[in-house]
Amino acid sequence: MIRFYCLQNRGSGASLMAKAAIRSHAPALYSLAVIQFNGSGGSKSDKNLQAGVALCARAAFLGHVDALRELGHCFQDGYGARQNIAQGRRFLVQANARELASVLRYLSSPAWRQHNHNHNPPCVSDSGCEGLLSDFGCNVPAPEAHPVNRFLRDWFESERGELGKGLRLCSHGGCGRPETRAHEFRRCSVCGMVNYCSRGCQALDWKLRHKAECMPIERLLDEVGVAGNNGADGVGGMVEVEEIE
Repeated sequence: MIRFYCLQNRGSGASLMAKAAIRSHAPALYSLAVIQFNGSGGSKSDKNLQAGVALCARAAFLGHVDALRELGHCFQDGYGARQNIAQGRRFLVQANARELASVLRYLSSPAWRQHNHNHNPPCVSDSGCEGLLSDFGCNVPAPEAHPVNRFLRDWFESERGELGKGLRLCSHGGCGRPETRAHEFRRCSVCGMVNYCSRGCQALDWKLRHKAECMPIERLLDEVGVAGNNGADGVGGMVEVEEIE
């Protein structure tokens, strides 16, 4: 990913990810899925939604939670796969169950008890604390970003990396992926102010941050004193994404 996005060596970076994917490396499979969904490194016509779904399915089978969440949204939305809302919902519940299980395993580990014996554990109840309000019905701590994703964000937010004109990072803070061409990522269809490399990133960012900030553009203009029509009172639940043409 670093070679593909940071060094802009698309062929070599994709080749390394493909070699890892052949060896059933789940993060590499998911990274390739995101590239296929977006046509990253190429044009809009290079998108291959069916290939993205197939890669996500393989990564999900190997236990990759983000891939399982992405697969669930693909089935719910009919994005690269025949729409099956019930199946998509099952995948989302499985993703959040796995996420919760990993948190509980960590909280019971000797390492956590050793370093946090004077602190209360993160909340995993249904209310009363910060965290990811999961589709499984619990608040669990926000998933820790993978070191590569942290590197990508640090790289492009520092002077070492430079985004091309009009290109933006994925708005989910735990991602770090940049656009490789203008308007590559999809945006929130309500406010149009944030954009995401994947449906999974949008879902996480919505629950962690954007839900409290999102409002229709007409309402936003009203609040800052710019002429506009009356907006909706709020956004209930997950907002959809639309691609900028």
